[in-house]
Amino acid sequence: MDYYVAPLARLIEQFEKLPGIGHKTARRLAFYVLDRPQNEAEDFADAIVSAKNLVRYCTVCQNITDSEICAVCGDGRRDKSVICVMESPKDVISLEKTREYFGLYHVLHGAISPMDDVGPEDIRIAELLLRLSDGSVQEVIMATNPNIEGEATAMYISRLIKPLGIKVTRIAHGVPVGGDLEYADEMTLSRAIEGRREM
Repeated sequence: MDYYVAPLARLIEQFEKLPGIGHKTARRLAFYVLDRPQNEAEDFADAIVSAKNLVRYCTVCQNITDSEICAVCGDGRRDKSVICVMESPKDVISLEKTREYFGLYHVLHGAISPMDDVGPEDIRIAELLLRLSDGSVQEVIMATNPNIEGEATAMYISRLIKPLGIKVTRIAHGVPVGGDLEYADEMTLSRAIEGRREM
């Protein structure tokens, strides 16, 4: 027996495709959308279609933008001698919120993961190497995630960059601010010790 009319069932199915959304949450969201005024539902649908049509990748750093070059690459005040390599545009936003980094970025759109059939040619490594060929970059900061895939990606890229004479660094990993040492795993504590600095 079908519990939902076809248009509602389709809406629930579409919400279920979103990451982290199960059937109950999808159902709740679908009913929420139905309860909204027509103009709000249309604005919501238009925002999805507009984002899908207008958001693209920066031709320089591969970050998301709505123009040919993103705001970071177009900012003449940024330090063009440093590039921070990240897996995702979401990571760029996180680092930008700190207001502590003033260099450029390069977004890989993934990490090397043989288990998921993702190799070096499937992420934006070639574009990074092309950017490094003009000799203006002095340091590349590897800011991939501290997991197996992120570490493998950082090591692979660093091996490609070092022969170019460019300094390659890795962001520090360790105990989060406000965290208790007793709850930290061995790898986190090991990284915290390795990344220690003088006070």
